[in-house]
Amino acid sequence: MIEELRRKELIKKAGGHFRLTALIQKRLAELSMGARPLIEDTGGLTQMEIVVKEIIQDKICGEMADESAGE
Repeated sequence: MIEELRRKELIKKAGGHFRLTALIQKRLAELSMGARPLIEDTGGLTQMEIVVKEIIQDKICGEMADESAGE
């Protein structure tokens, strides 16, 4: 899991290290409040693993982090 967070592809998709962190934090909060995962197979995955897979599969993107910055 940690190795996936270091992948340049993942960082690039999110728009940088700080946006990646904000995106992960925002999405983890949504999942904790009952939001449904955006990926099909979540069996046995932690919420963090779900979020990383959502980013990798382009289900969520860095703009989500930007939207929450204005709140």
